[in-house]
This record gives sequence, structure tokens and C-alpha cells, in this order.
Amino acid sequence: MLRDNVDTDTIIPSREMRSTGRDGLADGLFAPWRYIDADGRIEDPDFVLNCAAYRDTSILAAGANFGCGSSREHAVWALAEWGIRAIIAEGFAPIFHANCIRNFILPVTLKRAAIEALAGEEVTIDLAAQEARSAGKTHAFEIEREAKQMLAQGLDAIDLTLTQAPEIEGWTARDRSARPWVYLGGASA
Repeated sequence: MLRDNVDTDTIIPSREMRSTGRDGLADGLFAPWRYIDADGRIEDPDFVLNCAAYRDTSILAAGANFGCGSSREHAVWALAEWGIRAIIAEGFAPIFHANCIRNFILPVTLKRAAIEALAGEEVTIDLAAQEARSAGKTHAFEIEREAKQMLAQGLDAIDLTLTQAPEIEGWTARDRSARPWVYLGGASA
């Protein structure tokens, strides 16, 4: 789906969000493009995710500025419920990118030529090596260290912080010793 500026209202239109929860959103994913009727019952056979070859895809190839528009986390939830585990695009809206990481979808940024070479092919993404591979071609990608750790280990932001618990406890003990007046009247450690 090599389209630029795909916004969150196209990924999951507000009329398709029937609850505040994460479930039940996949049917509304890309509704303006997936369906040819207003009720969302007749699929457009020309839309890529309606094609048999791509219906069960877990990697979405996209254009530039994917996930722009509102900060609607439902867009990422709908993609995840559909089964998307990675999106390869020229770029992402910053909030959408962060929502992907927090919801365990890997946002991969590559140049357009690399995306076009991968689109329609069987692709393997190696997060540890930071590579997307297809038909003997390898495309390296960058990812922030913390985002990589969160995705590789299935950690949310709190879990990631808790991996530093010994360092945090050590710092607190040293600070309590150096500045005991800060802790007067507070909870003891």
C-alpha cells in the first residue's frame, strides 16, 4: 500500500470505533478503501488487503508520513488486531511511531526504492540484526535502542523502567545517605 500521508482517520475512521477498547477494530481497518458500500459489507476486490495473497499479511509496506493526522491510538490497535506486526514506510508521524512501539508493532523506516523492492515479496524482518530481507536483498534499518529492547522483549514502558530497578534502588540509597533531609516525612525505603 505505497500511499503517502495515510492518516489515522483512514486507518480507522471514527465511525468505526464503537468502543473505547482495543477489540473489534479490525473490521473497520481502512474502511474507506476496503469497502465499496457504506455499511462495510461489500469488499472492494481491488484493495490490497482484500486480495487473497495479502489478506493474512503481517507486514505492511507503506509510503511517507504514515499515521499522520490525529494521535488516535485506535489506528495502531486496529492494525494489530488485523495481524500487522511490522510496517515498512518512508516515514511515520511521530505520535503514530511511538504508539506502534507501545503496542508491539515494529515501525521500519526505509527509502522508497527499498520499500518498492520489498513490496509484494515475502519479507523477513530480523529485529536483532535490524534488517528486512527478501529474495536475496537485505535492507538495514535503524531503531532506537529502547524501542528495540521493548519490542524484542515484549516490554511496555513500565517494564522497561523496571529493568533498571537495581540502579534506581542504588541511586536512591546513595541519595538518601547524601541528602537525608529530602526524605524527612516521606515513605521509607
